[in-house]
Amino acid sequence: MSKIKYFSGETIPLEMHKVRIVQKLALPPIEHRLEVMTKAGNNTFLLPNEEVFLDMLTDSGVNAMSDRQLAAMMVADDAYAGSATYTRLETKLRDIFGMDYFLPAHQGRACEHILAKVLVTPGSVVPMNYHFTTTKAHITLQGGVVEELVSDAGLEVVSALPFKGDMDIAKLEATIARHGAGKIAFVRVESGTNLIGGQPVSLKNLAEVSAVCRRHGIVLVLDASLLADNLHFNKTREASCKDLTIREITRRIADLCDIVYFSARKLGCARGGGICIRDKDMYLRMRGLVPLFEGFLTYGGMSVREIEAITVGLEETMDEDMIDQGPQFIAYMVGELERRGVPVITPAGGLGCHVDAKRFVDHIPQEQYPAGALASALYIAGGIRGMERGTLSEQREPDGREVFSNMELVRLAMPRRVFTLSQVKYAIDRLSWLHENRRLVGGLTFVEEPEVLRFFYGLLKPVSDWQQRLVAKFRADFGDSL
Repeated sequence: MSKIKYFSGETIPLEMHKVRIVQKLALPPIEHRLEVMTKAGNNTFLLPNEEVFLDMLTDSGVNAMSDRQLAAMMVADDAYAGSATYTRLETKLRDIFGMDYFLPAHQGRACEHILAKVLVTPGSVVPMNYHFTTTKAHITLQGGVVEELVSDAGLEVVSALPFKGDMDIAKLEATIARHGAGKIAFVRVESGTNLIGGQPVSLKNLAEVSAVCRRHGIVLVLDASLLADNLHFNKTREASCKDLTIREITRRIADLCDIVYFSARKLGCARGGGICIRDKDMYLRMRGLVPLFEGFLTYGGMSVREIEAITVGLEETMDEDMIDQGPQFIAYMVGELERRGVPVITPAGGLGCHVDAKRFVDHIPQEQYPAGALASALYIAGGIRGMERGTLSEQREPDGREVFSNMELVRLAMPRRVFTLSQVKYAIDRLSWLHENRRLVGGLTFVEEPEVLRFFYGLLKPVSDWQQRLVAKFRADFGDSL
């Protein structure tokens, strides 16, 4: 977004786009919302979207496309092999990231699957700044172990530190010394740490990680799915990037890495993904898995129309006005909630506003999934679908012991160019009301608990009648309002 100063002195984000196509929304009454949440097993992933007013579950695959992306979809070359559409994407990626080799995949977790199959062996270790759920699952399924090396300050909920996603270099050196470089499958850096508030990684820190990896002959992998937001923070928070263009910052980041993979459901604002690879031998090791698991090498499980949209979307990511919109809307929401006393992760990161459930509902023990309970309560209170990012998103130990998450967050994603400021204000209002009545919110317990990625489709129930009491208080405060 361009920097705009208001004569009134008000500080609000200004959209640098106009809306040309709209979708009608519906806000069902609170009693109906309770029924829907009960049927969904208190799992926001299982809510039918037609029953959701504001879908803030994720930014994955739900970002608004531009007019140029939609237009590009009409000129796609639908050849099974050798598609000109694929060539356009490959050329664009080479231009942006400077890597010679590219493998397409249907989304980010498919990239993780291929990386884990090729690089991870039983007993190997993958150090990373912080894990993501599917990344960790793929590594552990191959017999590997994840070690999280985010700096201690990165786990501080309230902070002014601009790059809380930075990896602790001393911890990285110690991990390599303890296991030996030969045991390290690869080092992974997530550019925008999803599970700890979308917190960014500095270019300086990535350079330090890269230097360690190159000294020990270890492959450095960048998960660039949230790179767009991270680039905004590099540009606005990092002195060395202030005078660089977004394209220049992107290339400097890529030059430090051996592999860059991404979900285009986030980066590129379409649906797909891929792996950019610097080394030909590495490319050849991975190439055979694409036709085996994804599709032919020139579509990789993606629609060619989506590939055209991704190509345009990647170029649009180099535009400051485009990548600024999400972080500025998030910063506005975080600032307003903080002003009203609602506990949130600070500083504002990318991807979405992250509500700190540990402080919000501090009376709920972690074994009763406070973030999951708060996400359920928010849907009931406002028809707003957020995502639990806490203990519910972890996986039990083999002996059945619960793994308590470092943070208990409810993520309210901000899909790019989707919501209006009035809708964001509505979400702030309902969260503020819920915070005033937070003692009414109780915990959850499992009814049906899957062994893998339980947060996607597990079923839970409330530990008491707290949801009925929440509905009664809403009616007392709001009357017949929705």
